[in-house]
Amino acid sequence: MKNMSKNNELNPEWVMTSIKTKKIEFIDLQFTDLPGKLHHVTVPANKLTIDDFIEGLPHLDGSSIRGFAEIHESDMLMKPDPKTLSIIPWIPEESKTARLLCDIHKGFGEGRLNKDPRSISQNAENILKKEGYDVSYWGPEVEFFVFDSVTTDTLAPSQRQGYEIKSREAAWNTEATGYPIRFKEGYFPTPPQDTLMDYRNECVQILDKFFNITCDAHHHEVATAGQCEIDLKYDSLNKMADNVTTYKYVVKNIAYNQGMIATMMPKPIFGDNGSGMHISASIWKKGKNLFYDSEDKHAEISQLARYFGGGLMEHAQSLVAITNPIPNSYKRLVPGYEAPVYIAWSRRNRSAAVRVPAYRKGKKSANQKRIEFRPPDPAANPYLSFAAVLAAGLDGIKKKIDMGDPVDENIYKLSKREREQKGIKELPTNLKEASEALDSDNKYLKQIFPNEVIEYLINNAYNEHNEISMRPHPHEFYRYLDI
Repeated sequence: MKNMSKNNELNPEWVMTSIKTKKIEFIDLQFTDLPGKLHHVTVPANKLTIDDFIEGLPHLDGSSIRGFAEIHESDMLMKPDPKTLSIIPWIPEESKTARLLCDIHKGFGEGRLNKDPRSISQNAENILKKEGYDVSYWGPEVEFFVFDSVTTDTLAPSQRQGYEIKSREAAWNTEATGYPIRFKEGYFPTPPQDTLMDYRNECVQILDKFFNITCDAHHHEVATAGQCEIDLKYDSLNKMADNVTTYKYVVKNIAYNQGMIATMMPKPIFGDNGSGMHISASIWKKGKNLFYDSEDKHAEISQLARYFGGGLMEHAQSLVAITNPIPNSYKRLVPGYEAPVYIAWSRRNRSAAVRVPAYRKGKKSANQKRIEFRPPDPAANPYLSFAAVLAAGLDGIKKKIDMGDPVDENIYKLSKREREQKGIKELPTNLKEASEALDSDNKYLKQIFPNEVIEYLINNAYNEHNEISMRPHPHEFYRYLDI
């Protein structure tokens, strides 16, 4: 069944008609909390009314959702977005279910909840237009792992602390079930080494057929044990945030239905590459990509793009508190695994935090010219991440912060003195450092982000760091038991 949302009439009346004609039994109302986890409540489709789209459905206790509200202000409304109606294909036909993404509103007629992540990404688009631009386009590269199974045991603090990852592709697989992929040798292998091609095919088909999300390509990534990437066709900011949210939802459910587990955890495997979510962005006006300039001989980028990238570099240390939001994020941001550590820009150099992709040259590729911010990972909330990257870029444009000279060499191989001579700074090494950076550098966010959201992000990052750092790790016993 082709996705219903390709219909031109994406309004509540069309939704109500679709419920009848497609014989939909249930509506799944979905939204994300501030950290980015998807939540839902399901209602019988025959109970949904036109007024629910206008007034909202009174089914949400906001005090139980991370970052939303205190207990004394818990009553909230969910207003479905009719443009997001999609059949959930893995639910049986006899209980056919469609999902609707929702905007969150305060109860008692108090208006939109400004801490709703979708509200923040929509506000980012409004601010962009106020600055005189038409639209921004976003193309994240979302990587993830698919394991056969994962078991953990951490609840007994003094015994059985550990985890076990099983994958038929893993370098440590001893069960003779195929051709294990060696560490850091998983980029583009063909089947039978790539055991997940059919899985990714199904994900791409479902994203297109049922959710109207176009994928450009998919492939196995560098790491052993099932690292994947499915590339999404670029789209506007809020729409792409919706798409990434749906992307995570789909790849997890398809893996689960096939007896596997997909994870957006950035660094699940020591000694191999982690999963990133490189964010590419461009700004457009009157159908023209303002980041392209044919007169620039080095990278064919405009001065506007240089200012946008300069804003990313200026605020990179605080940005990662939003785009790399968990302690595990910083186990990926280490030298030697193709993840950026240093704040610099380049064309082809993937060790730099900001990159200008240079696959093609000339006016025929003008629409593809973009600035790529490489630190983010898939643990991030896409609504907040895209909005924050835009805020940093717009601040760079406003203050005319140029990126400076490119660094077209492997920064990992430069000495500390050489990096200092080139003015190359480092990203935070842990979430605590990132939270401190966000605490001291957040003015650029305030045009888009409410103060209470910024405070939540600072405090949450600090708390997440402490939650992990205060607990003994099994490797500490190996290293220090004989002290």
